[in-house]
Amino acid sequence: MRPHPIRSIRCICTLLCLWSGLALAEETLDPFGTEAALPLKPALHLGGAIGDPCAGAMPAGALNLLEVVNLALCNNPQTREVWASARAQAAQVGVSKAGYLPSAGLSASGNRTSPGTGQRSYGLTLSYLLYDFGTRAADVESAQQLLAAANATQDSTVQTVFLQAVQAFYQTQATQAALDAALESERAAKESFAAAEARYRSGSATPADKLQAQTAYSQATLNSITASGSSNNAKGTLANMLGLDANRNVMLAAANTAAVPASFDRDVAALIEEARLRRPDLQAAAAQVKAAQAGVDAARAAGKPSVTLTASTNQTNSVGVTSHGSSVGINLSVPLFSGFAPTYRIRAAEAQMEAQSAQLERLRLQVALDVWTAYQNLTTASQSLRTTADLLNSAEQSERVALGRYKAGVGSILDVLNAQSALASARQQRIQSTFNWNIIRATLAQAMGNLDTSLLQNLSDYSQQPGANFQREKNQP
Repeated sequence: MRPHPIRSIRCICTLLCLWSGLALAEETLDPFGTEAALPLKPALHLGGAIGDPCAGAMPAGALNLLEVVNLALCNNPQTREVWASARAQAAQVGVSKAGYLPSAGLSASGNRTSPGTGQRSYGLTLSYLLYDFGTRAADVESAQQLLAAANATQDSTVQTVFLQAVQAFYQTQATQAALDAALESERAAKESFAAAEARYRSGSATPADKLQAQTAYSQATLNSITASGSSNNAKGTLANMLGLDANRNVMLAAANTAAVPASFDRDVAALIEEARLRRPDLQAAAAQVKAAQAGVDAARAAGKPSVTLTASTNQTNSVGVTSHGSSVGINLSVPLFSGFAPTYRIRAAEAQMEAQSAQLERLRLQVALDVWTAYQNLTTASQSLRTTADLLNSAEQSERVALGRYKAGVGSILDVLNAQSALASARQQRIQSTFNWNIIRATLAQAMGNLDTSLLQNLSDYSQQPGANFQREKNQP
């Protein structure tokens, strides 16, 4: 009885459909639970402070610091990139663990030749690696350590984006405050110019007074124009940080005002040791060293024998005769000579481990330097913040006295212009010191590996919004 070609085709199609179903099931399953080892997606869950932290639409109204950071973590491409990389490495863990399971393959073939002879065959093959001197174990260990490194790298990137969002938030506020201060200086210069012009018309001032006041007024106008451009650039940078086009206008809420912070005094050595335990980039480097060590073990085991269990069965139908066959066996594979390739693979793996170890030590030293630098900068910023408050207060009083004396006809225009220049400088220094204090505090938290929502809450409680403080301070007696 000759095999029917249509039946052969149907059998092959059935096998292909079965294979397609199994392949689709493999794509949707996670039998090893590899994605359970992944951290949460980069978003801050703030207990309903802003609703869904990764909502597609922008929150209505002005954004506070918490909302800005959440939007940056959700929408910035950097966080999505590292999240995808971590998922890819988690899949590699599954690939390495698959070596502990048997593999099965199904084959089918059918043909028909002239003058009318035909043949069809089906086969099933099973293979199971019994022992390989640790190659699979080393591969799994390497993949798991690389996954730990990818997770730590994701944490490090999240903290970097976190800090950049904080910087963009306060930079936008600082440039807006600088613009407000420049406009206030322009208003004061215009008032001085009007006073000088009035005295010139009354004959109690020289033309030089009027020209000097007019020059100062023009310079103040130019400064306000420059400050406006800087403010617009900062707003564009903030929008870009949030994953928006630079021309999108992002409104910011004013932060809370508070007293000048107390001195920052901590044991730097303790801070450094704490940072070395918490820094995600250091954890990633340590995991890379362990992965490199596993790579050395895998390279050494690759040149050793392996034992595999195999089983197969097949059925062949040719010219009406059906035959069956099956086999079970154990295969021993012993590599004898591969042109010294295993030797050089081991050397390469050992050199890679040395490089990763050196990188780990370099990062340990860098952590100490980062913490030390941020600590010293925060100490300086706290002292500067207190000093600029006194400086601004005295400069405002000096400017009021000088202008009052000039309007009364007992002072000179130079005294007024010098006092206004000193006041404008004090305003800018106050704004810059406030910006520095907010940013450096966040920088120290990042250097410590402790940049999280608790810091945001502290910044909201203790930060001084430059524009609001400027308005409050300039009205003090």
